[in-house]
This record gives sequence, structure tokens and C-alpha cells, in this order.
Amino acid sequence: MLLGKKKDRDVEIPSASLSDIVFLLLIFFLVTTSIDTEKGLDLVLPPPNSDTIEINKKNITNLLINAAGQALLDGEVVEIRDISRIIRDKIRENELLIVSVKTDKETQYDVYVHVLDQLKKAEAKRISLAEPDEE
Repeated sequence: MLLGKKKDRDVEIPSASLSDIVFLLLIFFLVTTSIDTEKGLDLVLPPPNSDTIEINKKNITNLLINAAGQALLDGEVVEIRDISRIIRDKIRENELLIVSVKTDKETQYDVYVHVLDQLKKAEAKRISLAEPDEE
């Protein structure tokens, strides 16, 4: 019985169709990926150099977001999830109502955006974004 040496075969991965596979994967991901078209906050800002307008105090409601993430509506603490309902009721009473949103310097951005989302749900069209107080 003759035992011969086994010939070592070179194992090679065929790469001729690799570019085709990559191209098909690229097309697959392009077709199946959805792109979110709504980006940023949908706010219409006044033109630069616009004149200051005096507004009657009864047409303004103040909404303060403190550093702890609490919302104060005209000085009273309210739950953020209730802002939509409260503002909607106030707008029914006064169609000229302007919601003045003011934050603390330490307010978390996600809380701020959540409050703006609640105002959007309430269909508040007149929103004033005030700067945080300097301390």
C-alpha cells in the first residue's frame, strides 16, 4: 500500500462577481431605506430688521420651562402633556393669543422640543420664543 503525499490545494475565494454583489446590495439598501422629510422645527420667523409691535397683555400667555424640566403656564406648574389641551382652550377664548415660550439656560433641549410639539398639537400659530434670562 502506497501512501503518497497529498497535494495541498490552494483555497481561493472567487472574487469575480464581488462587484456585482456589492452593487446589488447598494441598490437593495437604496430602495428599502426611507428618508424622513420632516426635519427641524416648522416655524415661520419674522423678517430681519422688523419693527417692534406693542401687544396687549391680555393677548399674551407666558410659558416658562425651568432647568428641572417643569413647565409653568402663567406662573402655575402644569404637566407638559397637558399643555396642548390648556392652550387649545385658551385659543378658543382668545383667537389673538400669543404664547411666549421662555426657557432657563439649563433647560434640556428635548424638553423644549416636546413643549413646542405640544403647542403644535394645540394648533398655536402665534408663538414667541424668548431668550433665557441672563443671570
